[in-house]
Formats: sequence, C-alpha cells, structure tokens
Amino acid sequence: MTKPRRRQAGEGTISEYQTKAGPRYLIKYKNPREGEGPEWIVRRGFLTRKAAAEALGDINAEVRRGAHVVPPKITTGQWLDQWLASLRLAPSTKSSYAKNVRLHIKPQLGQIQLARLTGTKISALYRDLERDGRQDHKEGSPLSARTVRYCHTILKAALREAVSQGLMATNPADRANPPAAREAKAPEIHPWIAVQLSSFLEWATEQECPDVVAWRVLAYTGMRRGELLALRWRDLNLDAGRVSVRRSVGVVKTKGQGERIIEGATKSGRERSVDLDVRTVEALRRYRMARAGLLLQLARDDALIFGDIEGGYLNPDRFSRRFTRALATCASQPDAPALPTIRVHDLRHTHATLLLAAGVPVKVVSERLGHSTVTITMEIYQHVLPGMQAEAARRFAEIVGGDA
Repeated sequence: MTKPRRRQAGEGTISEYQTKAGPRYLIKYKNPREGEGPEWIVRRGFLTRKAAAEALGDINAEVRRGAHVVPPKITTGQWLDQWLASLRLAPSTKSSYAKNVRLHIKPQLGQIQLARLTGTKISALYRDLERDGRQDHKEGSPLSARTVRYCHTILKAALREAVSQGLMATNPADRANPPAAREAKAPEIHPWIAVQLSSFLEWATEQECPDVVAWRVLAYTGMRRGELLALRWRDLNLDAGRVSVRRSVGVVKTKGQGERIIEGATKSGRERSVDLDVRTVEALRRYRMARAGLLLQLARDDALIFGDIEGGYLNPDRFSRRFTRALATCASQPDAPALPTIRVHDLRHTHATLLLAAGVPVKVVSERLGHSTVTITMEIYQHVLPGMQAEAARRFAEIVGGDA
C-alpha cells in the first residue's frame, strides 16, 4: 500500500483550534508573488484534519502550476450583490431576493468579511429580525418566522455558491439556527364554500363589476392571478372549452426605479391546459364581444383577455385591491350573505378545496392548479384530506360488506 506523500518544507501547515461548536482546523501556506516576497495565507473552518489536508494538497498543486488565486477579502454585502447579479431567476423572484437582502440581511451582516461570517452571527441576525426586524410601514415590529426562514434560504444559497467559488471553506449558514419549519408554516387557508362563491359572483354580475368575468375564471379554473392577467385570446379555445396557461405576469419593484410589470414563465415553468365549464365559456364569449365593442383590437387573438383599455397589462396588485373593495361593498349591503373576507388568491384555494371535498382525484386537481407534483397539492390542502379518508373507509366497507 502506497503511503501518502509527506508535505515538504514550504508546503504549509495544518493546525487545530477550538470553537464553541468544537474543534476546527486551519491551513497556512505560502503564496508566491512575482517581484515580491511570498505571502502567508490562512484559511480556517475545516471540520476535519482530512478535509484541511485535502484542501492544502489542492492549493499546493495549484501553486506548482501557477494557477492559484488567493480568495479576495470581500465583505458579505459585496458577495451578496455579486451573487444576486449572477442569478437566472424569474424577475419577480429575483426582485424578492434583492429586497430581502437589502432590507433584512445586509444592514447587519453586510460589512462583515465573508471569511469571518459565522453561524453564531447569522443566528443573532435571525433573532433580531424576529424581535423587531420589519423595515416597511410597520418598521420596528417583529418579522414573521416565515419571512425570517425565507431570508435563511436566500443567505444559505448565496453562501453555498461562495463555498463553491472557493471564497469560504464551509457554509456558516449550515450552523445557524433559523425558525423551525413548523413555526414558518404557511398561513391557514380560509376558502369559501360553494354558496358563498355563488352569492358573490351573482352580486358582482348584478352590479356589473368590470372584473366579474376575471373573478369567475379564477374561481372556476384555480389559476394564479399572474397567469390570468397574462392570458391572450389565442390561449383560449372556446369551441373546445379549454384554456392554455402558458405564462404569468408579476410586479417587480426595484429601489430607485419604481415598479414594472414583467411577463415570464408560469411558476412551475410548464404550460398546462385547463378545461372550462359551459357557463364560463358563455361568459367569456360575451366578454369578448363587449371588449370588441370598446375597441376592435382588444378582441384580437394577440390581445390580452384581461388587459386595460389600452391593451396593456392590468397591475396585479391593483387588481387584487379591486377585489377586496368589491367584497367589502358586497358584505356591507343590508341583505348581503355572510361572506368571510378572503384575498383574490383564495379563489384558487376555493377551487381546489371544493373539488377535493367533492372527491375529485388529487392528481386531477393538481394538474388544474399547475403544481409541479401531487405532493405539493396534498401538503397545501391536507385540511380537506381527512374527510376524504373517512369517505374512503366508508366506501371500502360498503364494497366488502359484512364483518371480517
């Protein structure tokens, strides 16, 4: 068996040091500089002596080839900016990352040298954010556990890339303590029951609300808001009663540049077809005729179905606010039905919940919603599944009959 080659003089050293998390190892090596004396470089944070030895061996091989580059002394904030600029994500997602980095991560960690960032410092950031970390109109109030965990996801990904690029030996976010997943679970869903949805749409139709057809399509297909507002007439086959969901729009807010409406792929990145019921098809036929009555170009195949009067995108946030105002107006009527306050996104949840409660297979519901896996559908709508399980048990007993 061949023994490992011993390091020669000048090839560096490995030393152990103690941290609160236990022993760690550092390497120290000479980096030759043309026209100057050698520079001693220290890299810390290796979990085992073996990992330190492997890193030192790789570095010495690079030095011998003249290919070694000393990691720059970069701050965490500088690295986050570089990392964000390199991302290839949907514009709305990238904007969300940038906002959370700017408001919640960089103020406390931005000036720390990237190589000196520790899990303890990151954990301290999370606790501060949970205590008084909001930076919007409610500045100084606690940031939700869900948002803090989202910040952790962003930071962990950025530091993982820093390790990959050789700027850090290990990822300190792996040793941080973000809020637990159970603390950061999504808010409870409050969908409408069938009679509530029917009552609201009937009232909105009687009031001739401009968005009533859009609300109906959301509720009867389970589409996302951005997918609905990106639909064009060419995506709709009224004869076949089918709509193709191919793209989505979102609001991208950039500091100093205001907000823009950007079109991109759907959330799953895939197209899907959703079948329509007869009454929704009829409502869309009437709506197209009404749009043509305003301006012929608003009914052309390449026109947005739910665009503004000039043919441009509706602002998604304003679209949501109009729904909220209409719901408040409806609920304030003397003879109004009892309508719990919901968001426009909850029309999607209403669609899914009513179908699942009626026994429609989860896979079919998942396909209509555009989830990438059935598991996502089951996790989001698990509150409906216990009743389905009970029904399955009852049906099985009826099929078999009698007692065992």
